[in-house]
Amino acid sequence: MPMPWPETTSRSDAGELHLGGVGTVSLAAEFGTPLYVYDETTLRSLARVFRSTFEAAYPRSRVVYAAKAYLSPAIVSLLWEEGIGLDVVSGGEIEAGLFAGVPANAMTFHGNNKGEDELRLAIDKGVGLIALDNDLEIEMLSTLAEAAGRRPQVLVRLNPGLSAETHHKMLTGAVDSKFGFPIQTGAAREAVDRLVEHDALDLVGYHAHIGSQVFDPLLVRETVVRLMRFAADVYGRHGIAPRTIIPGGGFGVPDDGSDEGVSLTAWAGAAAAAMREESARIGVPLPELIVEPGRAIVGPAGVALYRVGARKRIPDARTYVSVDGGMADNIRPSLYGAGYSAQIANRAHVGPSERVTIAGKYCESGDILIPEISLPSLAAGDLLAVPMAGAYCLAMASNYNMAPRPAVVMVADGKARLIRRRESVADMLAMETFQFPIDRRVVSNG
Repeated sequence: MPMPWPETTSRSDAGELHLGGVGTVSLAAEFGTPLYVYDETTLRSLARVFRSTFEAAYPRSRVVYAAKAYLSPAIVSLLWEEGIGLDVVSGGEIEAGLFAGVPANAMTFHGNNKGEDELRLAIDKGVGLIALDNDLEIEMLSTLAEAAGRRPQVLVRLNPGLSAETHHKMLTGAVDSKFGFPIQTGAAREAVDRLVEHDALDLVGYHAHIGSQVFDPLLVRETVVRLMRFAADVYGRHGIAPRTIIPGGGFGVPDDGSDEGVSLTAWAGAAAAAMREESARIGVPLPELIVEPGRAIVGPAGVALYRVGARKRIPDARTYVSVDGGMADNIRPSLYGAGYSAQIANRAHVGPSERVTIAGKYCESGDILIPEISLPSLAAGDLLAVPMAGAYCLAMASNYNMAPRPAVVMVADGKARLIRRRESVADMLAMETFQFPIDRRVVSNG
């Protein structure tokens, strides 16, 4: 996996950081800050690496982008050009994917509490695979499919009972999880028994996702083994052979670039070996293998640009350097303890370094982007660039403190194009329906 900066990152002779051949000073001047910059070259390169790696290891493989990492229609459209499908978790993501030009049959639809309207939308649009997560969804989808005269292809989301070494809020495959039918308790077996009674649903396979930021390929192998052995039980009892197996995504990518990410070759090799071994053991044709990278594709392609503001030195404690963004555009340090790196973008790294805390501008003590980092002395007006900001920053952004969400640009070959304009206060207030009384008067306390 690449280091945290996009592939096209460079510095000019004067020391200015360039992305995709475009200077960050000019980007900030034209589009303002905070600003999120995506490098097209890196996006395409990583998409091709994923496809080629998995096709080499297991020809019956397919890659779909986990849209929850950041669903930008411009980025999703670009990934579709590279042969990457779409993994969605809501009706909104289905609609946005269609808007981006991704065919519905190239989508997989996940989620632990899909609404009736969302399932109806998935049927009407022809979403390729729908993962069923609970008993209610089995009943609702069957009823809707019968009414529509359709027979959608479905997966059963399984909880394999595996705990990855990651933040507890990123665990999704442990026994105690809101996601999936647990295999260990027998709930998954019972769910399949109920599902096969519904002729309106075509059971094609099984899905699991053990969590995000997983670095051990052996966990992937064990996930595939548990899915396939469950599939063997279903095959023995109902004669339904697995046609699709999805062991999820969660490819580990260090936020601060301090270590290498998970080896895609090792990941693909582990999954492929387990697929072949278990298929032979069961005596069924090789199923399709689908993987769902999100962060591993868009994370390294994105850089956040901030303008430095106030400094505050606390003797015998620390020096705070505040920037014009923070937890409203990147909640991950506060929510997950994510650690990021940064560099001065507008000038060379010269002079002695100092240890500082990079603080956000929002009215929360926990609004800290980087708790401690060594940087040359930062002054008001400097630009600070934070790499690995392409995933789960904008996707989880909010309007906390009535902050407009940042603009987003794509850079390539020395040119920048705006793919999402900066939100305005008017945009935020446009959703409000309150009307002042026509005869409203100012009442004096006197």
